[in-house]
Amino acid sequence: MKYYMVAGEASGDLHGANLMKALKEKDKQAEFRYFGGELMEAEGGTLVKHYEDMAFMGFVEVVANLGTILKNMSLCKKDIVAYQPDVLVLIDFPGFNLKIADFAKRKGLQVCYYISPKVWAWNQKRVLKIKRSVDHLFCILPFEVEFYKGWGMDIDYVGNPLLDAVDAFTPNADFLKNNMLIGKKIIALLPGSRKQEISRLLPEMAKVAERFTNFQFVIAGAPTFEAEYYRQYIGGMHIPVVFNATYDLLSNAEAAIVASGTATLETALLNVPQVVVYKGNAITIGIAKMLVKIKFISLVNLIMDKEVVKELIQQDCDFHTISNEVDKLVGLEDYRNTMLANYDLLDQRMGKPGASAKTAALIIKYTSKK
Repeated sequence: MKYYMVAGEASGDLHGANLMKALKEKDKQAEFRYFGGELMEAEGGTLVKHYEDMAFMGFVEVVANLGTILKNMSLCKKDIVAYQPDVLVLIDFPGFNLKIADFAKRKGLQVCYYISPKVWAWNQKRVLKIKRSVDHLFCILPFEVEFYKGWGMDIDYVGNPLLDAVDAFTPNADFLKNNMLIGKKIIALLPGSRKQEISRLLPEMAKVAERFTNFQFVIAGAPTFEAEYYRQYIGGMHIPVVFNATYDLLSNAEAAIVASGTATLETALLNVPQVVVYKGNAITIGIAKMLVKIKFISLVNLIMDKEVVKELIQQDCDFHTISNEVDKLVGLEDYRNTMLANYDLLDQRMGKPGASAKTAALIIKYTSKK
């Protein structure tokens, strides 16, 4: 079958690549065309647009880049029509993908949506749009089943694909030696994969490193940037940047400072104590506070429905408060152990690996019946 996939950020590229791998195992004739990144490209098929030209987060940022977004959307629509896939598979990225879903549905295409839009967080009426334009919705968070049921929707809960990625991870025994990181305990810095995240968060993270000279701070670099890009934000400090080795970095870390997003859950699944940070445009945050209906921003806390990891947002996201939290993570045994015990409960709630395989099987089943 012919599959058209749309992923608009780094996490979507990861999940898209794992889904492609699972689809190829079940469908030997699978052909792929997609918006995505290096990980999806490694699985074959044709990359139409890289997500680095698409990942704009925040109300103000979206408005500022509206021209680019509209061009990308026009390209996507035209390319889907030209390709005529058997099924369109949209991966998260709701601002863009819900519009593509509506377009594709009107064109008579089968639309599958992998990783539900976070409609439970704000503007819940978007569920009506999903019901109208999406044929099959595959959810990865346990509480989403009851949420959608409340709107009269039957969805497929497939488990979380991060469990697949973590389960497939084989540590590199030479990681520390190869990156010359032997000698000090490591604190991992995960400043995100978008320019606006890195520019706002990394300077604060670098200032924290100045206070913990007995630790080695190491940046997990996003594949769309080079080491030089990160150096402009760390004030001449020696903070190594490693690429394509985030899991190796985390598996060797004593603690981590993590930008809000998918990485917070990955860090927890790899059992690393963390503090979650986020700093956005002031107008964007002001609008979000009026619209968002959730108590937490990190996936760890959302899934557990309580504060497992500390979230430092906006004015609280400065090197003083981050440093105080890091001090607890590395220096207070009871504090660390409580967080790690909650990680164990999180593991139980998340379930078993296999989301990619389950989703692939369901996509093939539903598309074959069409």
